[in-house]
Amino acid sequence: MNNIYGITRKDLAEYFFNIGDKVFRSTQVYDWLYKKRVNSFSLMSNLKKEVIEKLSNDFSIDTIEIKKVEHDKDTYKFLFKLNDNNFVEAVLMQHDYGNSVCVSSEVGCNMGCRFCESGRLKKVRNLESYEMVLQLLLIENYLNIRISSVVVMGIGEPFDNYDNLMNFIRIINDDLGLAIGARHITVSTCGLVPKIYDFANENLQVNLALSLHAPNDEIRDKIMPINKVYSVSKVIAAISDYIRKTNRRVTIEYVMLNNVNDSVNDAISLAKLLRGLNVYVNLIPYNETNTLEFKKSSKEQIELFYTTLIKNGINVTIRREFGSKISAACGQLRSKEANK
Repeated sequence: MNNIYGITRKDLAEYFFNIGDKVFRSTQVYDWLYKKRVNSFSLMSNLKKEVIEKLSNDFSIDTIEIKKVEHDKDTYKFLFKLNDNNFVEAVLMQHDYGNSVCVSSEVGCNMGCRFCESGRLKKVRNLESYEMVLQLLLIENYLNIRISSVVVMGIGEPFDNYDNLMNFIRIINDDLGLAIGARHITVSTCGLVPKIYDFANENLQVNLALSLHAPNDEIRDKIMPINKVYSVSKVIAAISDYIRKTNRRVTIEYVMLNNVNDSVNDAISLAKLLRGLNVYVNLIPYNETNTLEFKKSSKEQIELFYTTLIKNGINVTIRREFGSKISAACGQLRSKEANK
């Protein structure tokens, strides 16, 4: 049985049309779910009894559970327990310009990036669209806030769960859903090249981020197994195609790993690789974990890397650190729960 939180308004309108009812019922249901925030069909008081019964028979309205919350200054880390007793997590980051949430797209991850806690626990399954939507709804309700931007960069590779991802985007972008603007939604991929080409054809204003983390195949092969399937040159070609088709800038995510990918020569190589592309580089101070051997680059080395990119004509920022005192590294809180 499909969960109502995973149904787009367009599909819900088609459902009502197919059962011989008015298509505007879809707008009414969305109003109850996302504006009034009811969690029972029986509370949708402007629907006829037979419509409520039909919805109850055809859709579930089950939710997921907030299992644990960790808080550090302007960061909240949420651990969610799913209905099959699996766990995923999301991070809320409070900025001057609003509240941003990093959501998970899979239970575990098969990409196996060496520096990532998520990849240490293999993929169990895809998240359904509703499980992604509910991460946002529960955070909003828990903190009584409005989420203004979303990054799909938590546990999992979003493009490895493409159909559910696109459904999720359409629901949260809907004016009657969570009404999060497309330009405030970012999808991050480690480089699933065929899906980058597909994403370029979706005709969306959603942002794309590439987790590159290395300037060449030699380094990327060592830290990101996906590179042996889709090399740096193939990924850059796909990104170039995306930029050409969408006329949108791509974010290049680059986690700073001490003595791995953070030398001046690495910065120069990265600048050569990206020169002429409509991109900007986001340097990410590494969130160290107890289970992985990688260490964070020093502030001095990050600054040197940054200035080298600037001198070579690359737009670059250094991401502000969030949640260093809590289990904010991707997959860290889930990993702790799994180890109990």
